Amino acid sequence: MRRTSTSLADGREIVYYDLDDTRPDRRVEDRRELGATATRSEVRYDALLDEWVAIASHRQDRTHLPPADECPLCPSRGGRSTEVPAEDYDVVVFENRFPSFAAGDSAPLVAPFGLSARGPGVGRCEVVSFTSDHESPVATLPVEHVRLLVDAWADRTEVLGALPHVEQVFCFENRGEEIGVTLGHPHGQVYAYPFVTPLTRRMLGSARRHRERTWRNLFADVLAAELADGSRVVHETEHWVAFVPAAARWPVEVHLYPRRQVPDLPALTVAERDDLAGAYRSLLRTLDGLYDAPLPYIAAWHQAPARVDRELAHLHLELFSVKRAEHKLKYLAGSESGMGVWVNDVTPEHIADRLLTAAGKVDAGGAA
Repeated sequence: MRRTSTSLADGREIVYYDLDDTRPDRRVEDRRELGATATRSEVRYDALLDEWVAIASHRQDRTHLPPADECPLCPSRGGRSTEVPAEDYDVVVFENRFPSFAAGDSAPLVAPFGLSARGPGVGRCEVVSFTSDHESPVATLPVEHVRLLVDAWADRTEVLGALPHVEQVFCFENRGEEIGVTLGHPHGQVYAYPFVTPLTRRMLGSARRHRERTWRNLFADVLAAELADGSRVVHETEHWVAFVPAAARWPVEVHLYPRRQVPDLPALTVAERDDLAGAYRSLLRTLDGLYDAPLPYIAAWHQAPARVDRELAHLHLELFSVKRAEHKLKYLAGSESGMGVWVNDVTPEHIADRLLTAAGKVDAGGAA
């Protein structure tokens, strides 16, 4: 992998990740006239839930579903300038022009005594464009290209996690208009939060209590239990296991775990990263085989916080979809949205059976 860092016209960083050193030099000048990047985000404290909420009103003006010939993530070609000045690229990462958290420096946030406390929304939000080809989602990319994406995720996690005001790094992909995606180009994002996120705090709290009771790791025990049961396991490789969780909330939901307990993506060995590239691509192809059409989904990497409770964590991917049938979507109704109590219309075992059937269809098709 070759990594090249340079700047866009407004000073935002852009980083190119290339498969090898034979690619052209990516240090191409961005000739656009751009104003300063928005820095108006803030965080406000919700005392009832003990959570921070980001307020980023400038995001209302972000680009929304442009036609393919106006895509800002495609390379700059034919006299049209985009967010990527180079004429081609493998994987590229750049600071979001409409960030939920803006660059800056601040002391770590702590739960305040005031009931309406607020502070600057320091942090960093990056866009990860998976490929220069507008029509090639991750499931269709060569394995070596997906492997490069894994390295890019790991690199961003390490770089952003080292910033003094960042407490957690989150790599994710939102795919499909049904999910709320505003750009059709294959891409994901990286959020560097100035706090540990609520879901991570809750999971690590459960892991802490489990360790106090059993002296074991909760995530490792969950993985072992799923392997022992076997009815919801949908994919296994030397280093990775994919399964539908026993208490799945979504009509399509799969968790992907490394067999070895590691805190985050940078901690993976070369062999584990190699294996992940193939396992992840196979999983995405299986999901697209459910309805013989691209599946809308969210793919969320759960990593340890940058500085606390890292020994409790276990890296894993949670991938889920709102699509409950070929022409039906799951909407969060009163119980889910109002009380946080989930009701799933599909049993996890049935989800697993459908995924195994879809995997068989994909394998029978002989996809390369």
